[in-house]
Amino acid sequence: MAKFVFGMNQSLDGYIDHQRFPSAPSPELFRQFIDQTEKLSGSLYGRRLYESMRYWDSDQPDWTEDMHAFARAWRKNPKWVVSRTLETVGPNATLLGADVQAEIRRIKTEVDGEIEVGGLSSPAA
Repeated sequence: MAKFVFGMNQSLDGYIDHQRFPSAPSPELFRQFIDQTEKLSGSLYGRRLYESMRYWDSDQPDWTEDMHAFARAWRKNPKWVVSRTLETVGPNATLLGADVQAEIRRIKTEVDGEIEVGGLSSPAA
C-alpha cells in the first residue's frame, strides 16, 4: 500500500516559485533530490508542477552528470497528473479522470512505496 508524502521546495524565508528558481541548488542538495527521487514509487502532480517537471523528459546538451542522474530517476517513476485542462501527458504519466478521489484510492492500494505529492490545488483554486 502506497504512502503519499507532500513535498515542496522553498527558501528559508518561505519563498516558493517553481517557475523562477532563483539559483541552482548546491551539488550536495541536488544529490539529495536525486537520492530521494530514486527511492520514490511515483509522483502525483497538479498541472502546473507537472508542466514544469516535464523539463526532465528531454536530455539537454549542457547537463551535468547529476542532472542526467536526476532525469533518469524522474523518468523511471510513474506520474499521475490531476488537471481539468490537459488532454494528454508525456511518457510514463497518466492523466487522472473526473473521479480523482477514486483513482487516488486505487493507486494507493495498487502501488507499494512512497508517492510524492506536489502542486495540487483545491477545486476552488
